[in-house]
Formats: sequence, C-alpha cells, structure tokens
Amino acid sequence: MKIGILGGGQLGRMFLQEAANYPHSVAILDPTLDAPAAALTDDFYCGDFNDEATVLAFGEEQDVIGIEIEHVSVAALKQLREAGKRVIPEPRVLEMIQDKGKQKQFYADHKLATTDFYLIKGRDEVDLEKIALPFVQKLRTGGYDGRGVQVIRDEQELDNLWDEPSVIEAMCPIAKEIAVLVATDGSGDLVCYPILEMVFNPELNLVDVVKTPARLSSSVEAHAVALAEDAVLAMASAGIFAVELFVDQEGEVLINEIAPRVHNSAHLTIEACPSSQFDQMWRILAKQPLGTVQLYRPAAMVNLIGAEGHEGEAVLPHLEKLLALDEVSVHWYGKSVTRPGRKMGHVTILAASDEALNRKIDKVKQYAEVIARG
Repeated sequence: MKIGILGGGQLGRMFLQEAANYPHSVAILDPTLDAPAAALTDDFYCGDFNDEATVLAFGEEQDVIGIEIEHVSVAALKQLREAGKRVIPEPRVLEMIQDKGKQKQFYADHKLATTDFYLIKGRDEVDLEKIALPFVQKLRTGGYDGRGVQVIRDEQELDNLWDEPSVIEAMCPIAKEIAVLVATDGSGDLVCYPILEMVFNPELNLVDVVKTPARLSSSVEAHAVALAEDAVLAMASAGIFAVELFVDQEGEVLINEIAPRVHNSAHLTIEACPSSQFDQMWRILAKQPLGTVQLYRPAAMVNLIGAEGHEGEAVLPHLEKLLALDEVSVHWYGKSVTRPGRKMGHVTILAASDEALNRKIDKVKQYAEVIARG
C-alpha cells in the first residue's frame, strides 16, 4: 500500500516516525524543501498542496491520501476520490472545515451546541442587535493558529473590523478550553482519547500547556465526550478529529472548532497512551484496527516556542537539563530557523499525580525557550 500525505510539517514528521514501525511506504508533498518531514523520507515531493494539478499528480501515485494540514486542494481530492482513491478525511468534510462559516452552519444544522453566530460578507453587515459587544470576528477562510481571529470589545474597536467574509460569534464566558480527540474508521468503530485541557498563551494565542486527564466533573466530561462523538458521527468520515470545546461558567459545553487531523493538543499521546494519535492515523489510513487509547499516567505537554528577540539558527540551550528530568521526553521538529512565537518542538511530561505533574510543568517551563545561535 502506498500512503500519501499532504503536508510535511511537524505533524507529518511525527507521523513518519510512527509509520516507520510498519511495512507500508509513505510519500510526503510539501512546498518547502527543508520541511520538517523531508529528512525522514526518501519519497518527498516538493510542491504546493493547494495546487490542483500538483495534488492530482501526487495522488495518482498513491493508494490512499491523508493530510496533516487542512488548507489543501479540495478540488483535486474530490477528483481523486471519484477516481477510486481513498481520501481521508472525505473531501466534503475538508471543504466544510476550511470555511468557518460552513463549519458553524454544520453545527447548527445538526443541533450541535455552539456559540451564537451569524455570517457577514463585509464589515458593513455587522449588526449589534443580533450579537452585542463584545463579540468575536473570525475570517471564514485562511486563518490558523489564532490568526484570522479577533475580539471586538467596544464601539471604538469597531474600526478594527476586517472587511472580509467572516463569522461573528457571541463571546463565551469560558471556564475551560478542552479538546476531545476522536478516531474513527468510518465504518462504525470509534474511540475517544481522555479529554485534554488546554492552557493558552494570551499573547501568542497558542496552546502553551496541555494536560490530561482534564479537571472536570463527571457530568461535564460525559457531556463533552457525547458532543464530540455526535459531531464526528455527523461528518460520516473516517479520520482523526480534534473537537475543540468551550466549557462556560455554567458548565455548558459548546463546540468551538474541529480540526480534521492529528492535532497539537494531542502530542502527549505519543508517551501517554498505547496508541498515539499518529499511530491511530496510520491504522486508519492502512485500514487496520483502531488502537487502545487508555491513559498510562497523568500527562502534560509544554510547547517549545521561539523566544522573543530571537530569529536565526535554532538552539535549545537547556536540552541537557530537560533530559535530566524523570519521565520527560523532548520532541524537536527539525526546523532550522527560530523566530518569536514559532513552534519549534514540545516536551511531554508523565507523573504519578496531578500535583506532581504541575511541579514538573513549572520546572520544564524554566528550560523551554528556543533561541537563535549567538
């Protein structure tokens, strides 16, 4: 079996590390010659995964096509699907996910709890009678990693509105941000990993720390899992889906967004679970049984982020100190250049209790900066 992956970033790199344990070949398509995944495969194609002709040519050589990024040519994937290739997730799902307006409408159409919203074509269509200030504006297409999202807090900030097709969302009084990672073969078998609790860096709007198990009541936990499963079943597609959820101050659970792929929030599954999200991805692409998702021990992930004021050849100056810590694993993404706020790697932490985990997180964060060679 020939497996082709659109995207060769850190997710593709970690997928290749897992896929090396198995017999099938994996090809990668990415527009960057020195992409993180490039060094780990002899079957690397440098090309634009948004270009229809390029994706068609790449996909015709594969038996199954998967993704590590959702911003790819859906038109090409539809043609490959019609030609009999297996495409995971289904192209129609990717088409919906790529447009945050269609995504929100999907939740509404399937009665999946989400924040109140309406759609606009441009800033002149903002209606404060529909949703009052403060509210969130999300560009319908092109946003990722917090880009394309802004909060409009008062009338003065209305001047900051983007004049582009957008989703206008009510502000949610967030108590916690969590994620449920769901893996499904598309034929009825489905597994959910233990719920992930996310802590964001407010300046970069990126995940700073992820912990599991999440600190939730049993009722909120059950509600979150049920909502995530309902959302994934409604999409009727094989794949890995990271269902990002808000828990509000009243304990209500609401869908924020869904990523139809392996996800930054679930990297800790590499050490924390028998079958990691990348192992699960390979199993689904290769039509193999889903893996076990039980949690060995309380776990956390700390991102390694490029330090402010540093741009250039990347250095992890405290690697020795990180490796001296018990049950701490370092993952370097192979990016040669660091810059402020760039994800350069992550550290996974296991511990016997939540208290011990928190102590280790504090220690790891002291050593987690990535700087430029001096």
